[in-house]
Amino acid sequence: MSKIIRIGTRDSELALWQAKTVQKQLKEQGYQSVLVPVKSIGDLVLDKPLHELGITGVFTKTLDIAMLKGEIDIAVHSMKDVPTVLPKGIVQAAVLKRGNYMDILAFKNNEEFLGQKEAVIATGSLRRKAQWLNRYPSHEIVDLRGNVQTRAEKLDNNDWNGAIFAAAGLERVGLEFENTIGLTWMVPAPAQGAVVVVALEDDEFSKNACKELNHKETEICTTLERKFLNLLEGGCTAPIGALAIIKDTNISLKGVLLSVDGRKKIEVEFTSKLGKHENLAEACVERIFSRGGKLLMSEIAGITKEPVVFSTKKLTTEQAERFDSKIAVASEDFIQISLNRIPRLTLKAAHKNVIITSQNAVEALIASINPEELKFENIYCVGRKTKRLIERRIGKVTHFESSAKELADYLVEHIDGTTASYFCSNIRLDELPSILAEHKIELTEIEAYSTKKSPIKVANSIKGVLFYSPSTIDSYLQENSSDVVAYCIGDTTATEAKKHFSKVYTAKMPTLESVIDLVNKDYE
Repeated sequence: MSKIIRIGTRDSELALWQAKTVQKQLKEQGYQSVLVPVKSIGDLVLDKPLHELGITGVFTKTLDIAMLKGEIDIAVHSMKDVPTVLPKGIVQAAVLKRGNYMDILAFKNNEEFLGQKEAVIATGSLRRKAQWLNRYPSHEIVDLRGNVQTRAEKLDNNDWNGAIFAAAGLERVGLEFENTIGLTWMVPAPAQGAVVVVALEDDEFSKNACKELNHKETEICTTLERKFLNLLEGGCTAPIGALAIIKDTNISLKGVLLSVDGRKKIEVEFTSKLGKHENLAEACVERIFSRGGKLLMSEIAGITKEPVVFSTKKLTTEQAERFDSKIAVASEDFIQISLNRIPRLTLKAAHKNVIITSQNAVEALIASINPEELKFENIYCVGRKTKRLIERRIGKVTHFESSAKELADYLVEHIDGTTASYFCSNIRLDELPSILAEHKIELTEIEAYSTKKSPIKVANSIKGVLFYSPSTIDSYLQENSSDVVAYCIGDTTATEAKKHFSKVYTAKMPTLESVIDLVNKDYE
C-alpha cells in the first residue's frame, strides 16, 4: 500500500466535500491519498444554461482528460453529472452510500405564491424546470447557475419567490435556508444524491482500493436509473427523472419524461423481485415509448420544428410514431364532426335496406338509441373499420365495399327491393345517390352527423399533405396552395385531389395507417 492515490476533484466546496469523504474512507482502509483540484468547463462558464453548452459530461470531462494523461489516479463526481457511457479506458470503481436524493424548494417569505398565478422560480435544471411548469404552468422559470453558495446568494439578491436545490448538496456543505419545502412529488435526476469514483481500467491498485468503498444497494439502484436514462438517450438536453428504491426483497423503478415546457409528461413505475430486476429499466422505457416517448424525444431534439408533412386529421401518438423517424409531421383537424340526435321515431321504424358510409354515422346511431331497438334488415357499408364497428355495436353487415362508388355499383345489382335509408352527413358526395337514382332506387337520406370545415394555414415547410375525404381537400384549399404532394386515403378522395394537385398518390388500403405507409414509401 505504498502508492499514494491522487484524487481528482472539482474545486467547489461540494466537490471537495465529496473528495474528502472518499479520502477519509480510503484512509480507514489503510490507503494514502492526496487531493488534486481542477476547474471544469461547467464551473468556468456560468452565463449559459447547462443544456446550451453542448458538451456531454460538462462537469467531468476535465477530470477524464487529467486521468487519461496520468495526472490523477481516480476522480470523484456527483454521479448525476457523469455521462451514462464512460470514456474508453475509464471504469466505475465505487459508488458511495447514497445521501438524500430529494429536491427542495428554498423560498423567501411565505408559501402563498404556490397558490398564485404568477411566481418566479430559479433553477438551471431542465428536469426541475419541466416538472415545476407541469405542476405550476403559469409560473416563470429563470436560469440559476453556479456552486451551491453562489446560487444561495443569487436567491437572496434577486426578486424571486424561490429556487430549487438538491437536498444532498445543501446538507453536505452545511447550508440551511430559513424556509424550505421538500418536493416529494418531483422525480430526482438519475443517481441524484450518489457519489461515484472512477479509475483507469488497467489501474488494478486504485480499483482494488476503491472496491472497499462500494455500497451495493446504492450501486444497484443507480445502475437501474442510469440505464433508464441511457435507453431514453437523455442527458442535459432532456427533462428525465428516475428513482429506484429497494424495499425488503423488492425493487421499484419510477421514471419520468417531460417536454421542456412541462406541458407533456409521461411517468411510469414498475416493481420487480430483487435479483430478477435486470430488465426493469427496459420495461419502464418500453412503456414510456408506447405512451408517446419516442415522439416526445424527437420534439425535444428539435426534429419536428420544421414539419414537411401535414395530416388534415389530428393524429394519435401511435399514428404519429408510425412515420419514418426522418419525416417531421404536424397534424390538425380540417373537418369538425358533430353527431346529430336522430329522431327516435325514425330509428324505431323498420328499415329494409340501410346504407352507412362512415363510422361517424354509426356513432350517431349508437348515441341516439339503444342498438337493440333498431330494426335494420340489411346493412350495407363502406370501409372495413366501419363494418367492424357496425358488427360490434349494431348487427351483421350484409355487404361492404371499399368506396361509395363500388358500393353503389354493387347495390344496383344486388339490393333487395328498390328503396334504402342512407345515414349520412350534411356534406356528402353525390356519387352514390346519383348512381342509385339513375337505376330507380329511391333513397331516403337521414342526416346523422354534421361536417364543418375548419381550415388553417400550414407552414411553408410543408411538402406533402394527407387527405382523408374530398371535404378535407376543400377545407385545406381555402387557406393553402396546391403546390404540395397529395396523399389520399382512397379513390374517391384521389379523384377530387387530381382536380387541384399535380402529384397525387393513393393508399393501397382505405385506412389512415395505409396513408402513412404510403408517405414513408414515397420518402424512401
